[in-house]
Amino acid sequence: MRITVFGATGPTGRRITAQALAAGHLVTAVSRRADALAPHPGLAVVRADVADTAAVASALAGSDAVVSALGVPPTKDVVTVYSEGMRNIVAGMERHGVARLVAVSSSVVDPHWRPTGEHFFNLVMDPLVNRKVAGTAHADMRRMEALLQDSAVDWTVVRPGGLFEHDEVTRYEIAEESVDALFTARSDLAAAMLAQLEDRRFVGKAIGVGTREVKMSIPRLIWRQAKAQKAEKAEQVRQARQAQPVGAGK
Repeated sequence: MRITVFGATGPTGRRITAQALAAGHLVTAVSRRADALAPHPGLAVVRADVADTAAVASALAGSDAVVSALGVPPTKDVVTVYSEGMRNIVAGMERHGVARLVAVSSSVVDPHWRPTGEHFFNLVMDPLVNRKVAGTAHADMRRMEALLQDSAVDWTVVRPGGLFEHDEVTRYEIAEESVDALFTARSDLAAAMLAQLEDRRFVGKAIGVGTREVKMSIPRLIWRQAKAQKAEKAEQVRQARQAQPVGAGK
């Protein structure tokens, strides 16, 4: 299958791209930072912004399916990347006759999502972080989901909980709307999204995905995220140095 991945250089997009290539798919990775992906057999890299209608449509030519891993860091600023990007993706799919789409959203979009036993999260973290600090991003995810509901493509939205890094795919859980679990490993999110490309049970629906086999807590999640960000920054510095021409200044 030829899969076009949007947001391919983000933490989740990298997982999706790697897993898709390992499964033998042909991948067109679309990102504004296309040089951040190392060459790989079966991988085509396209530098494009999802706000660019023509560039998005061009990247979709010849695709069998689309995976959207678009995302932004938490911010109080107005966010439009999910809805605007998805509007262009859907338009490009319709132009090129691409039917299948799987897009990442968030369990926070489900108003009934309150993980059992997670009192600190439900009473403190969710109102403070998800509804305020990251409220504009989640509002745009809702606009994205509404846009998909009105579209003609065969879409599935995948809603993870709090994301963390874990190398292996676990026996993750999925359920319609959301899962009664607070955390989701990015490896599991990527695997669940790719599985939906050929699973027709949830076409036109949203599903949750949760990880239970890896024990996680909010303090541990914060520590692991900081560690992963430090490692990613170091890797970006290493790649930049490798790309620097011989004789170039610092």
